[in-house]
Amino acid sequence: MIEIKISKLSKGEFKRGVFATRDIQKGELIHEAPVIPYPNEDHDYIEKTILSDYVFEYGANHTAILLGYGSLFNHSYQPNATYDINFDNHTFDFYAYTDIKAGDEILINYNGDVDCDDPLWFTKKD
Repeated sequence: MIEIKISKLSKGEFKRGVFATRDIQKGELIHEAPVIPYPNEDHDYIEKTILSDYVFEYGANHTAILLGYGSLFNHSYQPNATYDINFDNHTFDFYAYTDIKAGDEILINYNGDVDCDDPLWFTKKD
């Protein structure tokens, strides 16, 4: 259903993104990404590595590294996918927010809420 390909949107070192290999209907589960959570106070160590660009908030007291394709979805303020945190299964579950055509890049809003247009942490000016 999904694959990793070169993304024109990615500004990162690897220029990767997640793409649909077939049409995906709105509401369809796209991917369940297992998590490796760690306490927020350990994030100072992660911030010194490339992993800091790929982690997600995981509740009030933890941050998580997502396995599978979870950390490879690129950002859009008009996403075609969204995610829910499944604390019972320790996964981030990615769903189609709109119908997605085969070949389209699957995009999420890094702010967590599809309608949130707050500046992203890596674009904020100090």
